[in-house]
Amino acid sequence: MSNTADTNTAAVVDSFFTRFGTGDVPGLIDLFADTFDFVVNGAPNIPWSGRRSTRAELADFFNSFGQVLAPAEVYAITATVIDGENAVMLGHNKFEVLATGKSFTNDFALHMTVEGGKITTYRMHEDSYAISAAFVI
Repeated sequence: MSNTADTNTAAVVDSFFTRFGTGDVPGLIDLFADTFDFVVNGAPNIPWSGRRSTRAELADFFNSFGQVLAPAEVYAITATVIDGENAVMLGHNKFEVLATGKSFTNDFALHMTVEGGKITTYRMHEDSYAISAAFVI
């Protein structure tokens, strides 16, 4: 484990959540390496679930939140563990689905790998059952 790697990883993670919170989609995309592994598992009716591998797909992903959700509580991080290039954040968020008016509270674990100051791995593990149910009319 390297203290320098820990510091670089922490800086990228902090920047990610700052940019996400302000809706800075171009800034978010800039945090990702040219080649990355990005996966959010979930039901097919969840607009942001699936694998992404291009910058255009990242833009669609991050822009989709404002198009389909109204935030009630966005990314309340309760713990962050950093070990070299790996970061795991635990937390929760709450949204209302605009099309159905239903809300969901989502506990999540997010794993990122940061190499050379860029995100190379993004894995979101979330309550896909609660999210999927909120999308059902």
